[in-house]
Amino acid sequence: MPTSTLLRAVLRALVLYCAVLTLTFVLLHLAPGDTVTMLAPADASAADLARLRSQLGLNEPLAVQYVRWVTHSLSGDFGESAARGTTVAALIRDALPVSLALGLSSLLLSFLLGTAAGVLQSARAGRWPDRIGTVVSVVLVSSPAYWLALGAVACFTWLASRWSFPLWLRLPAFGLATPGSDLHGLPHLRDLLQHAVLPVGILALIGAGGVARYARSSALDLRGADWMRTARAKGVTRLRVHTVHLLANMRAILITLFALSLPGVVAGSVFVESVFGWPGMGRLMVMSIIARDYPVVLGCTAAFAAVVLLANLGAELLLPLADPRLRGQ
Repeated sequence: MPTSTLLRAVLRALVLYCAVLTLTFVLLHLAPGDTVTMLAPADASAADLARLRSQLGLNEPLAVQYVRWVTHSLSGDFGESAARGTTVAALIRDALPVSLALGLSSLLLSFLLGTAAGVLQSARAGRWPDRIGTVVSVVLVSSPAYWLALGAVACFTWLASRWSFPLWLRLPAFGLATPGSDLHGLPHLRDLLQHAVLPVGILALIGAGGVARYARSSALDLRGADWMRTARAKGVTRLRVHTVHLLANMRAILITLFALSLPGVVAGSVFVESVFGWPGMGRLMVMSIIARDYPVVLGCTAAFAAVVLLANLGAELLLPLADPRLRGQ
């Protein structure tokens, strides 16, 4: 990629980043409700409310608050949580790895399952495997994440104990580890993986449904290309045509879809993290919005915006590597 193109992409990402933060800051402060009233005790006097408002810096003009927050955030200081009494950076540092691990693992699994299902559907277009796959993928994409999460909890916890399911089907549903356990090494890893099966599986199935629909339509568009007919005319097996030639020409499409899906999975795991009790960014964001904890909400928004822009910028840089036709553009 030429240097000028790279600089324009980076500059565009920075402008969008500033625009997102500015819009979020303004909307938060224009929303109805008062943070001071929610944080102060019920018997707080007017003087106590004024003192707390001054401590939080909410008595200053909105422009002054914005300039102060931007100045501090550029150095990595997003302020202190008004509800938790700790720095926002520390909260994000603890929650972001959880969401990234949950989002990346589920996204990779969803792309593996969805791409395989979509290519298989395209090879059997119009037949019963394609029809069944279409129904399943549409149902998965249309189902709310919290509904599937609650159904999985009911199935693998309550029903498993009531119907005497095998031990390998009795999966833990809440938290990252078994309460009260002091595990280390391989037992700790095994316990963590058991707790991750349900949340990762739910997000992966939802994502796989969308990827399958996208991969199917892309594969059907490419099946009529000249290089596909040439490969079949040369005697290349049907399996090799679909697993090698077709997937190689779908790389640019899948990279773009992956970059667009990554932020949605990281930020869209709010309900899954809340249902399964995972201390990630989604759960932190919801609790902070309920408490009107402005510094934490702004810090989480900054982290989400950074993930979105970095993912899009990474896809823009990788596309010429995946599709040689884009290298000179």
